[in-house]
Amino acid sequence: RCAGRVEVQHSGHWGTVCDDDWGLPDAAVVCRQLGCGVALAAPSGAWFGEGMGPIWLNGLRCRGTEERLALCRHRGWRPHVCAHEEDASAVCSGRVCTCPMCAGTPPWALGPALVLTPASLLGPPIMRLVGAAGRCAGRLEIFHAGHWGTVCDDLWGLPDAAVVCRQLGCG
Repeated sequence: RCAGRVEVQHSGHWGTVCDDDWGLPDAAVVCRQLGCGVALAAPSGAWFGEGMGPIWLNGLRCRGTEERLALCRHRGWRPHVCAHEEDASAVCSGRVCTCPMCAGTPPWALGPALVLTPASLLGPPIMRLVGAAGRCAGRLEIFHAGHWGTVCDDLWGLPDAAVVCRQLGCG
């Protein structure tokens, strides 16, 4: 729930946010609004897959201190000329905010509905970790051509593991 494509609800319809001018201050506001801790990354280019529907926000210019995305400067709540290949994403620490200014305030009470949609919700999972406790540890398996298979560890390193963790929403 704390890493994925940024989606907002406006006028009863869900849509995405364009990655034009998207950065860490914008992701910080998303993470805060969702109660997901601090922003670790602000991937652009539909990092967690392309969304559907309108692209509600574009040109966000958050300072990073706003309580919710709707308070950031932007080009207006309307469908924008931006392709879904430019959908913005956020990766949050996952630690729930405990600071006095937001303690006790549920994220959904802070303005328009906002979610992070991980790529795995778009269809069947394409990778998983198995053989250990919890969903964020274990042997990596990839789904390809209708079957699950393992990944060879030749030249495997921490940067590769970091990508897997981000894609699975494990931080």
